[in-house]
Amino acid sequence: MCEFKIIKQNDGSQILEDILVISYTENNELLFKDVLGMGESLDSALILDVNTLNQKCTIIEHPIIKHFLNLLHKVNEKELDNQDIDLFNKELQKYVL
Repeated sequence: MCEFKIIKQNDGSQILEDILVISYTENNELLFKDVLGMGESLDSALILDVNTLNQKCTIIEHPIIKHFLNLLHKVNEKELDNQDIDLFNKELQKYVL
């Protein structure tokens, strides 16, 4: 069985270990379950790399990710409208220098 260590790219820290299941919830939270079935989640994160050879999964966290995932789901479901784009743009503007 492949048990993953979860590495946060933002700072290189290992945040979890012995993870068997990595998935997204309906609320676009990244969910991790260990060998005991215990779960932890990250509110706004993306999977960057999954490597079964070294049993590491690298993720990145940023507040805009959750909004981006919501936008992608709307695009995929063909439910995207101008209000969705405006809301995402408003969130994105918070990070413009």
